[in-house]
Order: sequence, then C-alpha cells, then structure tokens
Amino acid sequence: MTEPPRELTDPAALKAYAHPLRQRILRELHRNGPATATTLATALGENTGATSYHLRQLARHDFVREDTELGHGKERWWRPVSTDIRFPRSAGQSPEVQAVLAKLADDGLAADLATYARFAERRAEFGEWADAVPYSRGAVTLTPEELMRFFADYLDLLNRYRDNHDPDAQNSRRLLVRWVAFPDPGDG
Repeated sequence: MTEPPRELTDPAALKAYAHPLRQRILRELHRNGPATATTLATALGENTGATSYHLRQLARHDFVREDTELGHGKERWWRPVSTDIRFPRSAGQSPEVQAVLAKLADDGLAADLATYARFAERRAEFGEWADAVPYSRGAVTLTPEELMRFFADYLDLLNRYRDNHDPDAQNSRRLLVRWVAFPDPGDG
C-alpha cells in the first residue's frame, strides 16, 4: 500500500532535504535499500564522517530512520522513510525558500539527465530492455488547478503500477520514471 505523501512546508527541512550529498544518499538508499554510513561512503566516494553526519541530519528531519533490526553493536543501518515527497508551490514563499526549490528542481533534472546518459552509453548491455524506453513530448493548455489534477492522476497511475507489481514476475526490472511540466517560455 502506498503511504500518504509528505509535503515539505518547513524551510529547515526543505533545506536539509535539498543538500546535494543528502540527495545522493537518499537516491542510494532508495535504489539499494538500507545501508550504513560506511557502505554509503564507499558507494558514493565520500568519507564515512561526511555520510554519518548527513545521515544524522536527514534523520533529524525524518527523511531516514535507523533500522535497529539490521544493526549489531555500534553498527547503524539506515533506511529512507518516504518515497513521495511533495514541495510547496514557489509562489508565496520567501525568496530564500524559492531559491532552494529552484535549485532542488535544477539539481534533480540534471541528475536525471546524467542518469539517462549513463544508461544511453551502456544501452547495448540491457538486452531486450535497450529498446524499452517509451518517450513522449507534448503540450497542453491548462489552468494551474487542472495541472495539479493532471499531476495527481499521473501519481495515481504510477502508484497503481508500483503497488500492484508482482515482485516475483519474471523479466521485470526497476525503471526510472520521470514527469515534468512547465510553462512554455515562448508562449505569452
């Protein structure tokens, strides 16, 4: 069952979430499951002190939690808390929060494009999955409220497939799905 979305309204939590290394830590935890500061440091090419500090900051704002069932002795394992993080609309926010939201969006899109480029470079290694890259571009005229309903419908569809997937299905694999909409800068 899909957990309810978490909207980040606290500026301190938003800033904590937006930190580039913390974003990398969260992506690694979502991709590979629970990890220690040491395993994250190795995977991300960072030092353990840095990953340990940033895990504690993420935990302080409830983005990760310690997994006490996996830890032994002083070993601390961490897991991500939520997969559906929502951000407040930029309008009406302080200039500082607007800047954090803009940087988070820019960094996220750049990371997604870099991930796609890594896939494209290695496409031949993916066998039949090499051609399984549906792509669509389009434009639609909507009100802001209609856009939010469109986005909600998209999330419902994504969650339906995620929640109803048979984990034992043969020939299935994790797919990265991205959706973005923005005003046409040449329109208006």
